[in-house]
Amino acid sequence: MGPPSAGGIGLVQLLNVLENFNFSKSEWGSSKYIHSLVEAMKYVYADRSVHLGDEDFYSVPKNWLISKQYSKEILGKISDKAIPSAEIYAGNPKLYKESEETTHYSIYDGQGNAVSTTTTINSGYGSKVVVDGAGFLLNNEMDDFSVQPGFANQFGLIGSKANSIEPGKRMLSSMTPTIVLKDGLPFLILGSPGGSTILTVVLQVVLNCIDFKMDIQEAINQPRFHHQWLPDRIDYEEFGMTTDIKENLEKRGHKIGQVKSLGRVEGILIDKENNIIFGATDPRGFGSAEGY
Repeated sequence: MGPPSAGGIGLVQLLNVLENFNFSKSEWGSSKYIHSLVEAMKYVYADRSVHLGDEDFYSVPKNWLISKQYSKEILGKISDKAIPSAEIYAGNPKLYKESEETTHYSIYDGQGNAVSTTTTINSGYGSKVVVDGAGFLLNNEMDDFSVQPGFANQFGLIGSKANSIEPGKRMLSSMTPTIVLKDGLPFLILGSPGGSTILTVVLQVVLNCIDFKMDIQEAINQPRFHHQWLPDRIDYEEFGMTTDIKENLEKRGHKIGQVKSLGRVEGILIDKENNIIFGATDPRGFGSAEGY
């Protein structure tokens, strides 16, 4: 998904950086694996804070952000030690010539059409205003604008001029409805609610399926972690990090954050070789996988 969502650009940025790593299956969930993903996440969320917004009002440097050249620059800054978020800034293109009340659904039909849709009212119960006679809630998406530079919204996200409030302007979001193609045909259809965590949640499920050969249900079930540049901490799920992994990450300079539930992915994997369509819902939520 393109602007005004940061999801699509951020996902491609992260994949561009991470394709330069070669993780073995046994390294999944290790401190090395978590460290590498977290460091890449920091740079992508720093770019989000400066360069992403409504393209009708702000010139988003899309081609530069998703370029292999820029991913190599980010890669060159990642070392064995954590870089504090206070020392990480958004890239400069001039040097070169989301919520617990979000819903996602993925669809694949008999003709091979694929749909990945994320929709939201932002906070719990949105603005808490119900339309008389209609019975639906109005959103409070104004919180997704940057009220002022350096001021965090309810998800702790920092914004700047690109996402400032203006009449007729669409606010920045984190929605990341995604369709992955294999040989030109749909292979993965997925997305998630989760506010600012959506991007990192989708990333980890994609990596689980493609790099670690998990089936779609296994890929969704695995514990996840999240870093969004600011606040400078790694949040993680219950049973997602052993004590020695946390200690190793802290030795690298990371700060361990809160235990929380991260996302609720609804996904489909199409196995063309065996002519099987797999649907999976996230046990963290209340969805379902249905076929007919």
